[in-house]
Order: sequence, then C-alpha cells, then structure tokens
Amino acid sequence: MAVLIRSSQLLVLSRPDTNLNPRPRTQFLSLVQFWDCRLRKMQAKHLIHELLRRSMRHRAHHTNPYLHFACNALCTVTELPKSDFPESPDLPSWLKSPEPPVTDSSCDDFVIPSLASWVESHNLQDRSKFVRPSPVEQPIKSDADKISGILKNRYPSPESFVEALDGCGVDVSDSLVAQILKRFSNDWAPAFGVFTWAKTQTGYVHSSELYNAMVDILGKCKKFNLMWELVKEMDGFKGYVTLVTMTQVMRRLARAGRYEEAIEAFKGLEQFGVEKDINALNVLLDALVKENSVEHAYEVFLEFKDLTPLNLRTFNILIHGWCKARKFDDAQKMMNEMERHGFRPNAVTYTSFVESYSREKDFRKVDAIMDEMGEKGCKPSVVTYTIVMHALGKAGQINEALNVYEQMKKDCVPDAPFYSSLIFILNKAGRLKDANEVFEDMEKQGVSRDLLTYNSMISSACAHSQEENALKLLRKMEKDSCKPDHKTYAPLLKMCCRKKWMKVLDFLLSHMFKNDVSIDLGTFTLLIHELCKSGKLDRACLFFEEAILKGMIPMDSTCRMLVEKLEHKNMTVDKERIELSMLRAVE
Repeated sequence: MAVLIRSSQLLVLSRPDTNLNPRPRTQFLSLVQFWDCRLRKMQAKHLIHELLRRSMRHRAHHTNPYLHFACNALCTVTELPKSDFPESPDLPSWLKSPEPPVTDSSCDDFVIPSLASWVESHNLQDRSKFVRPSPVEQPIKSDADKISGILKNRYPSPESFVEALDGCGVDVSDSLVAQILKRFSNDWAPAFGVFTWAKTQTGYVHSSELYNAMVDILGKCKKFNLMWELVKEMDGFKGYVTLVTMTQVMRRLARAGRYEEAIEAFKGLEQFGVEKDINALNVLLDALVKENSVEHAYEVFLEFKDLTPLNLRTFNILIHGWCKARKFDDAQKMMNEMERHGFRPNAVTYTSFVESYSREKDFRKVDAIMDEMGEKGCKPSVVTYTIVMHALGKAGQINEALNVYEQMKKDCVPDAPFYSSLIFILNKAGRLKDANEVFEDMEKQGVSRDLLTYNSMISSACAHSQEENALKLLRKMEKDSCKPDHKTYAPLLKMCCRKKWMKVLDFLLSHMFKNDVSIDLGTFTLLIHELCKSGKLDRACLFFEEAILKGMIPMDSTCRMLVEKLEHKNMTVDKERIELSMLRAVE
C-alpha cells in the first residue's frame, strides 16, 4: 500500500515495490511540489472553515438553535475541495484519483437506483394519454381507477362520456364521485360526464358538496352557462344553494375578469334563498380585490355600505386591495374611515402595508410601520413577521431576516408557514444543511410539517441539483400522509425534462393522477417548454394536443416556440398538425 508522509516542508512518497524502475530526479521533485501544493490548499481551506466556526461559537451560546445560522458565513462543505492542478500523466496508476463509474443519466429509462423499486411499484401503463400505447394491460385495482380508465378516452361531449360509463358495473357513492371530480378538476367534459352519469343511477342523489364541487369546476373551465344551469338545478333541492355555492360563482366570475357579472350574482343572491348580508358582501369584495379590481370593490362598498352593518373585515379587505395596487394614499384614507366607523386598526390592517412595502424592498417604511404598531399597542402577528423575514431573505439580507426571529419571540409562537419561510431563505442562501436541520427539527418543536414546508424543500433540492433528495422528499410526503399539489410537482417535472428522464417523468405524472392532482394549463405549459428545450419534441406535441383536447388554449408564445422547434428539425407533418390544432382551439 502506498504511504504519504508529511514532515515539515518535505513530502516523501514511498511504495513497497522494489521492482519499480527508478524515476528521474526532476520528475520526482515535480511530483513532490505538486502534492505539497495540493495539501497546502486543502489545509488552508479547512483551517479557514475551522477558525470561522470557532470565532462564531460564542455568539450562538445560550440562544435559540436557529440563531447560529446567521453567524455561519460558509455553506455546508459536502466534499473535499478539488485541486486546481490537473493530474500529471506521469503519476503512477496507484496514486491517481479513481475515476467514478460512468452512468448515462440522460437516458430516457434512467431511474436513480435507490428509488427504482418505488418508481417501478407504480403502474405506469394507466397513463396511456401521455405515453405511447402499450399492449400490456394492467389490472384495475379500484372503482376510481376503472372509471378513470374510461374517462381518459377522448369523447366528443359529456353525453358521450355518460354512454361510455353505462354498464361499467360500479356502485356509485359520494366518496367515489368526489375522487373522480378531483382527478378531472381541470377537464370539465369527463367531470361533468361522470357527474351526470351518477345522477342516473338508481337510488343515488348527489350531496350539496358534490354539486358545489361541480359548480366550481365549470366556473374554473369558464363554462358559465352550464354553471348557472347547475345552480338553478340545485335550487330545486331545499337548502342546496348556500353562500358557499355563490362564493364559488362570484370568485370564478371575478377570476375570469367578469367583474360586473360577479356583482350581479351578489345582487341576485336572494332569489336563491341566500341572505345578502355583510358576510356575502365581504366575499364579493374579497373576490374583486384578489383579482386586481379594487376599484370595482370600492364602488360596491359605496353602494352597499349604508344598507348593511359593516365590520372590521370589510375595511381590511379594501385596505389590502389599495395596498396591493400600490395606492397607499387611498389605503390610508380607508384606514381613517375605518376609525370613523369605530374600528381600530389591527395586525391584519398594518400587515397589508407591511406586505406591500416588503415587496418593494422598502424596509425603512416596513420598520416605520412596525414602530407605529408598537406605539399604538398593536402586536404584529406571526404572519407579519413571516412576511418581513421572507422579504429580507429574498433580498439577500440573510442575517437581518434571521434576526426577525428574536423580535418575534416576544409576541408570538412560530407556526408551520414561518418555518417554511425560514427553510426557503436558508436554501436560497445556499445553506442547505441548515435548512435541513430546521426541517428535521420542526416536529421536535411541536410544529407539524405541512404542504408548504415540503414544497420549499423539494423546490430547493431541484434547484441545487439534488435530484435524489427531491424525490425522496416526495416519497416522505406519502409516508407522512401529506397530499401534494401542483407546486409540489412543478420543480420535479421540470427537473426530469431537463435531465431527459422520461421514465421518471411518466412516474411523476402517474403519481399526480393517483393523488388526485389534475394537470392544469400551467403544468402543460411547463412540460411543453422544458421538453422543447431538451429536444423531446414528440412528447411536447403530445402534451400540447392533450391540453387542447381538455379545452385549454396554450399561449401564443408556447405554440410559437413549439412550431419553431419543429420547423428547425424539419418535422413538417407535426408542425402543420400543431398549427391546425391551435387554429381550431382559438376558433
């Protein structure tokens, strides 16, 4: 075995092999100088790390364990530093660094070995709409899967779906219909088909909750005529139409930019037996404000403020709207009117100002608002502190962001969103080890990890090329019974497209479907763009056409990008098909 002995400035290389030919003195000295320089660099880097660690230790003593993150100026070192010198070709083979095994990780069928069994355990064949058809038929494991398999076939109308479902031999229940509606929540035709089919089954009547879910799907897909027809049908069942129903109607109309129709829906509440009280008014105001129409909300406020007693939430909604629109003078006027009505500004009121100034990175005004809260005896909430910490972290002021925790301890207890924000800013600063420690320590602090926490960790792992860790976090969500959403899958899908891991991509899409996460237009757009960049144009075309079949119209920029890529690759037939599909969708 080779032995390296370091003594003062001399490096001696010895090998118990007397049969080696003697090396020239110049080559030996060159080898000595090379290793001497390499060891010096390694020692210097580790010495700096150790000195900084020791110099900061006393500052973290007797404080919360998370405060030491602010003092640690170095990211976690996960491997020894590499030398800037290339290895000499004259080095003997026994001294050279071993070459890592070559693995073709860009292969379509590549799967990370440690996750292979998990990936293989999922049935990838039940997703024939995204992958090329396979002759292998897999057994249906549940009624939901059986119905889903029928609904995946593209039929021309909801009535066709009803015909296809007749005689499927499935017993209908509320839970079954609810699961199917979740799976197809962005695909109105099969959702409405199964909803209509279920109504025809003997002895079954939809619950009001399922009617509300179908109303929301139709509104989301902008099928407003069908949505209103369903609301009128609900009105035939006593007590089915409630404020919950009309909230979905008003929100979907506002989101589609149909502000006047949303207002008219509010005015017509009483014809469905829903009281037009302050709660209903606040729902409308909130829907308009969230869809960037505070002006419409203010007009409604002026029209109805004398007809129903107002409350603190009414004013906070409008203040939030004016702050969101960066119209701080109008927000201040609304605060003054709030006080004239006998309401004192609370933490929610001030947080609207804090949030808007934080987005503008105007932290002087943020501090001024926080000082004003203190002067008026209004303690900031954990939401207020989370917003400030998050904004400071995004602005690169990591130490200031972490100091917010010290201030927060005086007023409130951290919750899951606060820890999720802390994890986000640590990951953004490259301090992955620190972020992971917070993630692992949350439950010890009595705070359960929620969806936002997992989403922050998965997004960071993907951004830092930790593919295996990202997928393991998704698997951990399964074990923790934490249901993923679109934001969970987006970075994972993007990662697979860039790495050209088509088998893992198919697995993730299957995983989404089985977790009742319906693919929306944003997800289709992400897949099309990233597959185009990776040269997987056949897959990109499949997703483009699938989006159109579901009634979603891709943006012009998405279509243009795909068409240009196809033209560059001389895929004329595919190019013409995509252009025709887009033309028909727009018409």
